[in-house]
Amino acid sequence: MTYIHELPDWPHFTWDSSILTQLLSDVRLRQGRLLGQVETLGFSQRQEAELQARTEEVIKTSEIEGEILKPDQVRSSIARKLGIDAAAVLLTDRSVEGVVEMTLEATQNYTQPLTKERLFMWHRKLFPGTDRTRTGAWRDDSRGPMQVVSGRQRQIHFEAPPASRVDGEMESFFTSANRR
Repeated sequence: MTYIHELPDWPHFTWDSSILTQLLSDVRLRQGRLLGQVETLGFSQRQEAELQARTEEVIKTSEIEGEILKPDQVRSSIARKLGIDAAAVLLTDRSVEGVVEMTLEATQNYTQPLTKERLFMWHRKLFPGTDRTRTGAWRDDSRGPMQVVSGRQRQIHFEAPPASRVDGEMESFFTSANRR
């Protein structure tokens, strides 16, 4: 099996602009319609819509990683951090607080450059006080290559580039991501 990072043109890809242009145009039109509908809402309804959207964003993002968060805790944490009065204020655990803080930092400061330091700060927020995940540093291969696996037969779906390549790959990514 060949992984994307093993392709000869990695990471320089090509695409058909004529296909993407139409898709992006459709998305932009829908985005404009949605923003127009949001503008017709009153202040409290806009706050509620933002709170609901951000709550779903945090929950769905965490589900990708297999983390199931309690929606009422996520909602309470987001409301507190955004200064929104959301009736019941619940105690939330550190993992909920961390993912909420990271998500809000990323979405509210999206114009800030993406850097190694910022990414490592997100690591520390996502994995507070844990020994099972290395935070604030690139991974190493001390326990073998990083793989995405499933099932009893340990089917390998993806194997990441060797750890020795991560710093260089990430610097290239940061350079590309910060071009605006």
